[in-house]
Amino acid sequence: MFNDKNLDVVDEDVWSDIEICKSGNLVGSSYLVSKILTEKSVLEFGKVNGLEVVSLVLPLVVGPFICPKIPSSVYLALAMIFGDEKRYEYLTNSYMVHTDDAISALIFLFECDNANGSSKETKNGDGKFTELSSRKLLDSGFKFKYGVNDMYDGAIQICKEKNIL
Repeated sequence: MFNDKNLDVVDEDVWSDIEICKSGNLVGSSYLVSKILTEKSVLEFGKVNGLEVVSLVLPLVVGPFICPKIPSSVYLALAMIFGDEKRYEYLTNSYMVHTDDAISALIFLFECDNANGSSKETKNGDGKFTELSSRKLLDSGFKFKYGVNDMYDGAIQICKEKNIL
């Protein structure tokens, strides 16, 4: 989360500061800025026009994948296994969700009568950093099925099957 609020937990009411994203030397800053502006515009459009809009902010999606090449989120999660030392620093402050939990959450919110607005989804280890809150998603009745071990086991297994590892 890129802002100057120094919060322990962030939820759907907290946004990254666009100027901080633009001014810093952040990897993917143009993506971050466009995603923030797009999401805010879509949510505002829904509010103004009486439409129910749900936005699910996904962290690194890690686990099995069906595409022929390794997704960047899986590659980043497996940086230590690939020996990509330049990416190690991103692992100390990364949130992750299993592929199947991400898909299940999207379907769940699509079918959920009381889902509206923005939800952050994450399931991570015990690192000490700003926490992304999944409260809104969990309060709607969603249950995570997979943990970190499942994410890595699935990602490594599929990488082996595709001769990536």
